[in-house]
Amino acid sequence: MKEFLGKLQYNSPVTLTFTFLSLVILLLSYLTGGLTTNLLFGVYRSSWSDPLAYFRLLGHVLGHVDWSHYSGNMVLFLVLGPILEEKYKSQVLLIMIAITAVVSGLFHVILFPSTVLLGASGIVFMMIVLSSVAGMKDGKIPLTLILVIIIYLGGEIISVGSKDGIAHIAHILGEICGAAFGLLSRRT
Repeated sequence: MKEFLGKLQYNSPVTLTFTFLSLVILLLSYLTGGLTTNLLFGVYRSSWSDPLAYFRLLGHVLGHVDWSHYSGNMVLFLVLGPILEEKYKSQVLLIMIAITAVVSGLFHVILFPSTVLLGASGIVFMMIVLSSVAGMKDGKIPLTLILVIIIYLGGEIISVGSKDGIAHIAHILGEICGAAFGLLSRRT
């Protein structure tokens, strides 16, 4: 067992830490009947004089409703995260995650004041588009990028306003952030 553990590598610190933190937060949510998630890891309109309001703008991406919600986000997160972390480096990916979290959190608070937003799906959508943009070479637009945008963005736009409990606006904002990060990184 010690030999096996010695071969394990913490190869993508941002991706793995995010995944483990989200898991701990999900377990805390189960233990507290959702209290910790509602208090700290879901963003909703509240007074800006409440310091937790600012924490929730970032922290909502770590909270998940249940195992199905968590696993659905983390499978793609764990597939895409290491690739992006290697390409853009850990610190840059962390900044991209934080910006996407704040952007989606602010938009949600402004546009949907009576609902709670939580989960990493906006981050996952950012990563999907960012990984597609990363495939651009010599100024040519990869067909995979166009298909990803048509399939994901088109589906999300069609679904905006539906009462399915999914924050489609967070997905769209994640996609926009992913495209912006990808295009900005190509310029530098």
